[in-house]
Amino acid sequence: MPEGDTVWQAARRLHEALAGKALTRSDFRVPKYATVDLTGRRVLNTIPRGKHILTRFEGDLTLHTHLRMEGAWKVYGPGERWRGGPAYQIRAVLGTADRTAVGYRLQVLELLRTTEEERVVGHLGPDLLGPDWDPERALANVLSDPARELGEALLDQRNLAGIGNVYKSELCFLLGVTPWLPAGALPAELARQLPALAKRLLETNRDRPVRQTTGLHRYDLFVYGRAPRPCLRCHTPVRVADQGDGSQERPTYWCPTCQRGPAPAPGTPQRWRDKYPRRTG
Repeated sequence: MPEGDTVWQAARRLHEALAGKALTRSDFRVPKYATVDLTGRRVLNTIPRGKHILTRFEGDLTLHTHLRMEGAWKVYGPGERWRGGPAYQIRAVLGTADRTAVGYRLQVLELLRTTEEERVVGHLGPDLLGPDWDPERALANVLSDPARELGEALLDQRNLAGIGNVYKSELCFLLGVTPWLPAGALPAELARQLPALAKRLLETNRDRPVRQTTGLHRYDLFVYGRAPRPCLRCHTPVRVADQGDGSQERPTYWCPTCQRGPAPAPGTPQRWRDKYPRRTG
């Protein structure tokens, strides 16, 4: 799952490349929009909303895309080789006189009226990197189901928009609690810190090519992707286990010494050795 800072960077690249310019090329490689041609339309802007990207065109039209796990938007100059993946993975091409934006492996791609954008993003909670950020509302959302595991509550974009699996693990480490702690059991002092800490992590990294949460020169992340290497604080081996509802389980990292709270439930797949590739972008 991409993080909010990754999506923010992708939206900024699209905005800088296309905004204010008329399209000279429009190519949607999905059956539903295969015959749609936006050539000649001016691109108004591109904005992120949580993990969604909205590219708006004149004439009350918006392209809604979502990167999901593997999607990406790449921007190329004239004559530059497209290196985002094989051609069969391309889902959209938007070109102007001097830039071409290519969307690879986009799991969500739809055109809708700009006036109807709330239909696809209206369910989202306060956006950590957006103008609607409301820390009190975000915290209230996270705590609204006291029995729910904190890690799952943080990933729920209806509570607050922008946290993915990396920041879920890192945020719980910085708070000193395990992701399996019931949200309602989070001490009040830590609960008050949660919204500001989450926002600071994403804001600090939104302009960085490599994500960092440690502030250390040699290490980028505290726990995510580090199993079974030693914790940077206490040297206990970092653990990794799946967390989720069964239909969508995600590798979750934690230090069993530095983080207080319950471990994964009995029967949850746990691994001493990290089988998951580290994702930093």
